[in-house]
Amino acid sequence: MIYGIGTDIVEIRRIKEILENTPKFIEKIFGKNEIEYLKRRNFRPEYVAGRFAAKEAVAKAMGTGFSGFEIKDIEIESTALGKPIAVLKGKAKLIIQKHGKYKIHLSISHGLDNAVAYAILEVDESENTNIRGDEKD
Repeated sequence: MIYGIGTDIVEIRRIKEILENTPKFIEKIFGKNEIEYLKRRNFRPEYVAGRFAAKEAVAKAMGTGFSGFEIKDIEIESTALGKPIAVLKGKAKLIIQKHGKYKIHLSISHGLDNAVAYAILEVDESENTNIRGDEKD
């Protein structure tokens, strides 16, 4: 069942400014595999923005934001065909595993000005978080 959805949009211009002014940004936000991916793309701001938006979208789909885990606990990788995939590690993985087996669907895109990511999180077993038990008819 769908546990949550998340979307995020990032202005590429802002990421470009951060990359120019904050030398440790990449190491703070991304894991080793992600950095290798971005390095192969010459750290172009649109790719950094897309991967950053994907992390945000996954955190939103989890329903937690980044509460209880680090941003690096969500890693954005790619299949051999280039399809983006989200890999949960550390505390993020522990948080979502409480709801059973999970699967994350992820899409990333960018234009000239913005990068956007959309995530859908499915779990095998979970309470329906859209229904509250205290509602009156």
